[in-house]
Amino acid sequence: MAGGEKIICCIFFIAAGVFSLAGSFFNWNFFFNSRKAQTFVRLFGRTGARIFYAGLGIFIIFCGIMVLVAPE
Repeated sequence: MAGGEKIICCIFFIAAGVFSLAGSFFNWNFFFNSRKAQTFVRLFGRTGARIFYAGLGIFIIFCGIMVLVAPE
């Protein structure tokens, strides 16, 4: 992957992770009422889904940073 494409990809992953983390932290209704999030809300309850999405956000941010700093 070229340098510019790598940076854009990493920024996208980090932004997605921040969005997931913010959605869980601020308990956004539009976030948890979406069709895809409703699956996890039904499985784990609202609090469990918030914990799941917080963990997912942290994991995605971590992956984006690791790809960014990895040697080519």
